[in-house]
Amino acid sequence: MREDNLGSKRLLYEQFGNQDYWVVNVAAKRLFAFSIADGRSGQIQTSEVLPGLKLSFVEEALERSQTEDDVALIRWLMETLKP
Repeated sequence: MREDNLGSKRLLYEQFGNQDYWVVNVAAKRLFAFSIADGRSGQIQTSEVLPGLKLSFVEEALERSQTEDDVALIRWLMETLKP
């Protein structure tokens, strides 16, 4: 992952007023997420834009995407997200 995504690009998102900024490194199965408010950002574990979405869930989906086919992954997502 390019450090640019965690540095200068994140600063641009702060300036433009985005609420969340995520950096996903698929190869390393790592996710960095930031909440942005008042021109500053801080690392988060739950999305501010998608209330209740825990980043651990996204990380699990990313991990599963490396070992499961699309049908199995979609089945897991649908079952997990069922109301």
